[in-house]
Amino acid sequence: MLYWFMSTVVRRLLKIVFRPVVAGLENVPADGPIIFASNHLSFVDSVLIPLVMPRRVTFLAKAEYFESSILGAFLSSMGHIPVPRTEQRAAVAALDIALKTLDEGNAFAIYPEGTRSEDGRLYRGHTGVGWLALNAQVSVVPVAVRDTQRIMPVGARLPRIIRPGVTFGKPIDFKPFADMPPARGRRALVDEIMREIQKLSGQEYTGTYNERSKVSAA
Repeated sequence: MLYWFMSTVVRRLLKIVFRPVVAGLENVPADGPIIFASNHLSFVDSVLIPLVMPRRVTFLAKAEYFESSILGAFLSSMGHIPVPRTEQRAAVAALDIALKTLDEGNAFAIYPEGTRSEDGRLYRGHTGVGWLALNAQVSVVPVAVRDTQRIMPVGARLPRIIRPGVTFGKPIDFKPFADMPPARGRRALVDEIMREIQKLSGQEYTGTYNERSKVSAA
């Protein structure tokens, strides 16, 4: 019931109030297992992406987001998985849950950078998404969000009415990377994902990991 409310009523309100610019929905498979890999600018991303997508998708989300009763209820209703950012074992367990989600034919989304970018630049992706794609044998849709950090800046108590954007790129096939040595294949696949995200978002790419990221598998 709560998921129905969020995916219908809240989605309509979002479109009316924030009028998100959405492109590339033709790249979102209607069914079957698929991974969505997005850049990360704000906790708003975990709300915006599932509400503009035409199918249900599960995210890994920082455990802190679930501390808010309203946001936590929303994330739980959408099937999001809390991950303690400082616990490596928890991150690995979360990826195992993600693998099960894909094995069941569902959609899963992840932030390869591991945490949001505070300066707006795009950071190097961790290899967890590569491990997930190659083990589940599913393709990856690159996703770019824009201006979500302006909706709810750090320290703000109320959201601002800013028009965000979400662009879905063409799926990246895992097969060309499957015959490589495992570690090399994971790295090459993630680097390809980040290149596509950068093309969609227009962000400056640092080529380095975000120092704030504590979950190397995410």
